[in-house]
Amino acid sequence: MNVFYEEEGDFKVGAVLADNDTSLQVEAPHGKRSKVKASAVLLRFEAPPLAGFMAEAQRIAGGIDVDFLWQCCGGEEFSYDALAREYFGHAPAPLEAAGVALKLHDAPMYFYKKGRGRYKAAPEDALKAALASVERKKQQALRKTAYIRQLGADELPVEFRPVLASLLYKPDKASLEWKALEEASAARRITPVRLIERCGGLASEYDYHVNRFLFEFFPQGTGFPQVAPATAPADLPRAPAPAFSIDDATTTEIDDAFSVVARDHGGWRIGVHIAAPALGIAPGSEIDRIARGRLSTVYHPGAKITMLPDGAIDRYTLVENHPCPALSLYLDVTPALEIAAVTTCAEAVEIAANLRHDALERVFNKETLAAGSIDHAYGRELQVLWRLADRLKTARRGEGRELEQRPEFSFYVENDRVRIVSRQRGTPIDKVVSELMIYANSEWGRQLAEAGAAAIFRVQTNGKVRMSTVPAGHDGLGVAQYIWATSPLRRYVDLVNQRQLMALVRGVAPPYRPGDEALLSAMRDFEVAYEAYGEFQRGMERYWCLRWLQQENRSTAAGTVIRENLVRFTELPLVVRVPSLPALPPGTAVELAVDGIDLLELTLRCEYAGRVGAAANSL
Repeated sequence: MNVFYEEEGDFKVGAVLADNDTSLQVEAPHGKRSKVKASAVLLRFEAPPLAGFMAEAQRIAGGIDVDFLWQCCGGEEFSYDALAREYFGHAPAPLEAAGVALKLHDAPMYFYKKGRGRYKAAPEDALKAALASVERKKQQALRKTAYIRQLGADELPVEFRPVLASLLYKPDKASLEWKALEEASAARRITPVRLIERCGGLASEYDYHVNRFLFEFFPQGTGFPQVAPATAPADLPRAPAPAFSIDDATTTEIDDAFSVVARDHGGWRIGVHIAAPALGIAPGSEIDRIARGRLSTVYHPGAKITMLPDGAIDRYTLVENHPCPALSLYLDVTPALEIAAVTTCAEAVEIAANLRHDALERVFNKETLAAGSIDHAYGRELQVLWRLADRLKTARRGEGRELEQRPEFSFYVENDRVRIVSRQRGTPIDKVVSELMIYANSEWGRQLAEAGAAAIFRVQTNGKVRMSTVPAGHDGLGVAQYIWATSPLRRYVDLVNQRQLMALVRGVAPPYRPGDEALLSAMRDFEVAYEAYGEFQRGMERYWCLRWLQQENRSTAAGTVIRENLVRFTELPLVVRVPSLPALPPGTAVELAVDGIDLLELTLRCEYAGRVGAAANSL
């Protein structure tokens, strides 16, 4: 006696060695013996012999038209042998019954299994959907194969163009395009981004880095919607004296300016004037929603994405020959430059001049200060501001030795070429601007804290800087409290704080109360965005540093050892790791061999080439 039975989702045959009613001892054609439950047996037969039984049953199954079989079975549940009888038109032979069972088992889209040897035909709609799915998967497999073939030939499939940004920056890993790209790049042992580049999918490495940032933070683009024009009160009192600003040549969002007026009884009245968009941009207004969404101006070499629309910037920026709304902090100082009184007011300030660093530094520097003569229309005012700034810094820091200042770098990009200009920190211009801004932000923070008004403070303790709605000291600056309120055209936190100050000055209820969720969420979101924007700026500065090395055909570069194998470039704001650097003390000037610049990965290889100067000869 032989049996045809089902085991673990498969059909098998065997010769019965022992029949124990509920179970059978069976020997397979290849000799293996096993125990089979009697309930698993579908068919018992004497002939044909086991040898070749399954192969012949598969041949019969292969000859059965599954569509015809599906049409034959009707809508009720049925057994395989009953369907075999109907299909063949007679009591089925063992091979015929087994062939039908195999066909039913191998067509799960057509026949739903309801029990051992029992099935039910799939509903017509479900069958159509399943067949369509199979056909779709088949076509997808063909497309995927075609994509991989094209990618292997450095050809970008046309279907990749509409989804290129997502493939580069946020791939849908279930998509056919990504699966093909991943498989093709793995076969070539390169990253998907590198493969897209080889296939001509990147306009340039520059576009890749910029568009990655825009994809995440400006998915709707960097343009502004149409909004109502920005306004400011027409009845602001006029400032008693004109002011002047000091900025880089590329600055358009001019936030701050200064005025200096000699007092009749000696001393001066010094004004720190800050652009006042808070006078016209109300919380929740159209322009405010834009600023709240962006939170800060984004800077990167050769370009920027402003927080405010051009119309709002034009309305509030402290541009020369124009009365500008401002929040002014006046310091009445004695001839000895002691601050005798401090006043804050909202007013319209006439900006007499927008001074620029490049021109001003030629006449306002350490040498001209030492000579006691600044050959400039605002020479006297600059001299007073510098003396006050020096006193303010001493009050914060004491008489300690000046720390060595590393140079800062300005990037100028034009016609796809870059100039990188170093500028020493701590110049008289830097000291004037930074010290007066620190004083204003600290003083205004004090005023808000003493009034119990909500504000967003900058706090530094144990070397860590954070934002807080609770006033506390800033150890790095040496002040008891500190806010950001002097760049309201460029940072949303400054605009929020300026609104609170304006309310204080005008004697009205501040727009934000302590614990206000609008204040807290703005603070949290600003911190995240500001860090991301800064990281993008640093990345793009690194990109242009590498471009500069290529542009200038530099195969070597000078640098200074920071520690261990870290070296800071002399001509660029670039720090690299140099594995071949010998043990040298920090501050050692070295020469590096530069190679392997990769603008996509923003990497380069540097090798130690020797010490700079005569000391190199002794190595």
